[in-house]
Amino acid sequence: MENVITSFAAARQRVLAVLGSLSMYRLVLFALIALAVIAFVLSLAGVIVSPTPVEMIASFLVLAVVISAVDAAAQRILRLPWRIESSLVTALILLFVLRPGIEVGALLGLALAGAVASVSKYLIAWRGRHIFNPAAFGAAVVSILGAFGAFEWLGTSSSWWVGTPVLTIPVALLGLAVLWRTEKIRVVLVFLLVAVATSVVRQAVQAVQFDIAFDVATALQFAVLQSPFLFLGAFMLSEPLTLPPRRRQQLVVAAVVGLLAGWPISVAGLFTLGQERALLIGNLVAFAFALRGSVRLVLERREFVTPTAQELTFRAKGRVRFLPGQYLELDVPHHRPDARGTRREFSIVSAPADLPTLRIAYKNGDQKHPSSYKRALAAAEPGATFAVTGTWGDFILPRGDQPVLMVAAGIGVTPFVSQLRQLQATGQQRDVVLVYVASDASELAFRDELATTGVRTIVFTRDEPADLPAHWSWAQGARLDADTLERTVTDLATRHAFISGPPRLIADLAPALQKARSLTTDAFAGY
Repeated sequence: MENVITSFAAARQRVLAVLGSLSMYRLVLFALIALAVIAFVLSLAGVIVSPTPVEMIASFLVLAVVISAVDAAAQRILRLPWRIESSLVTALILLFVLRPGIEVGALLGLALAGAVASVSKYLIAWRGRHIFNPAAFGAAVVSILGAFGAFEWLGTSSSWWVGTPVLTIPVALLGLAVLWRTEKIRVVLVFLLVAVATSVVRQAVQAVQFDIAFDVATALQFAVLQSPFLFLGAFMLSEPLTLPPRRRQQLVVAAVVGLLAGWPISVAGLFTLGQERALLIGNLVAFAFALRGSVRLVLERREFVTPTAQELTFRAKGRVRFLPGQYLELDVPHHRPDARGTRREFSIVSAPADLPTLRIAYKNGDQKHPSSYKRALAAAEPGATFAVTGTWGDFILPRGDQPVLMVAAGIGVTPFVSQLRQLQATGQQRDVVLVYVASDASELAFRDELATTGVRTIVFTRDEPADLPAHWSWAQGARLDADTLERTVTDLATRHAFISGPPRLIADLAPALQKARSLTTDAFAGY
């Protein structure tokens, strides 16, 4: 079983390394475009009867134009960069959620839903954080207005026509790519299990109420193949900006949304709390978990910590909350961002005890063809201010005094620096062994800080580092593999293993840790 788990972890990191070449928004956009093309072709072939190809095209054009226009106007007023990917993603989600049409009333209803969804990003937000999923909010407003008869001309409402058997496989495969990139597979699996189980129970109860036959297989088939659960989970529930920071909190939100989606609650006999309304309630639960103040970072200085990596030191403006080992998402708006986008995730180097000083570090990467994000960050001068969209992650040390093994690959040492500095600052004693892998001795970052913690450190580099501290040792140029690790850390089976670094390297090293008590990995695609 341990071999299977470790092999899966390695495979997951390899896939993440490939998907990491695209920003999250760009990947979601491409997945939704692919799904829309598949639906269009199936409609053209008569496999999907409704909506028709003309209805799809007309509805998407209205949604895309309205949402893009509202986004562009709002972002111009607020002096924010216009993100066309975000606008198109919202338009495509609403295309699959609402009932497409070509009648004037239907197009007006779609336009209203799109405008409401776009406006909600800016008006229903708390210090830079979405409170509600924009597409779900727009769809819910239009559906509720229609249920109350507020606007008789409204010709659309939530239909979730994407929940049809012929689209199940495309939604599942494209959704899996998105979830792999955002590392939300377990969260959405919990949602799907709860939603499907609740739906089956609901069908059973209704069968008893109406004295009709009930078949479990048929109920399961309906819940999986004829419901929008897959789409809702993969493309809407998984949105990072409407999820809380910790995995256990995300699982709670997933369970709440699953219950409400699987068993829609009727309100005054006019509408139900189904699908998008269920997600909105989940968004409120997530917001309660993640409620925090506005955080902006003012750049104070930058310095190279190795020939190919540099550290940025900021002063935080606002209250920052994070646990040692967590990461932040830094927004660096710039002109004409490439496919990697304007946001990037960085492990926090400093400890909570160091606040309001906060540090991150990153590898320079490809100097011949750097991303637009890297160029913008490299051009930032002291005094520049950046927004932190949140702190996330479960790459934190277990409670108690269990022995720990830290395996750092290159600049992946950053979360361990934070953890060890916090242990030192709080006077906690812990049995920790650090295995530090780098291409050569010059790439060993934060040597002095790590040395002061007194943690036993084994260095794996091709060349021998000079002037190693007394509690550091060099692995004599050996390559880190299972046999070497077992000889170096003889009590490996008793330790909780943590490994941090680039996805491909984590995939290569994960099998060497199969005999550890447990394994937790940390990789950021898109450095």
